Amino acid sequence: MSEFKRHNFKKLKIWQMAMELTNEAFKMTLSFPDSEKFGLTSQMNRCSISIPSNIAEGSSRTNKSLVIF
Repeated sequence: MSEFKRHNFKKLKIWQMAMELTNEAFKMTLSFPDSEKFGLTSQMNRCSISIPSNIAEGSSRTNKSLVIF
C-alpha cells in the first residue's frame, strides 16, 4: 500500500470559501418565515454544510480521491 500525504483541509482556499458560503446561507435562512423552518430553511442549511464537509472528507483520502471530492 502506498503512502499518501493528508491535506490540511482548513488551509485550502476552497474549504475556506465553502465555510463563508455556509455562514451566509445560515444567516440568510434566519430571515425566512417560520413556515419554512422544516422545508426550505433546513434543505438550504444542510446542502450548504455538505460542501465543506465533502472537502474535509476527501482530504483524508488519497490524492486521487481528493480530486473527486
